[in-house]
Amino acid sequence: MVKASKGIMEKTRQKFRRGPRQRGLSPITRSFQSFEVGERVTIVIDSSLQKGWPHHRFHGMTGTVVGQRGAAFLVDVPSAVASSRPSSGPST
Repeated sequence: MVKASKGIMEKTRQKFRRGPRQRGLSPITRSFQSFEVGERVTIVIDSSLQKGWPHHRFHGMTGTVVGQRGAAFLVDVPSAVASSRPSSGPST
């Protein structure tokens, strides 16, 4: 058997699929977006461009902008594991 690929496009056939009216290149204004530190943003991967993607596990997650490096924005996304843990407050 051949070892399964673990590339950036792994298991994304349905996740990145676009509807018939959204196919093709995205509007140029999307690449000019600007965000302020502290603003809440949702990470949506644009499948019409294949460079500069975050890992597909972050697609659809919402986080807070914490900074900027060059043209990229740093987004703090809360961990799914941390939010699924029960709170450590007093038991009732």
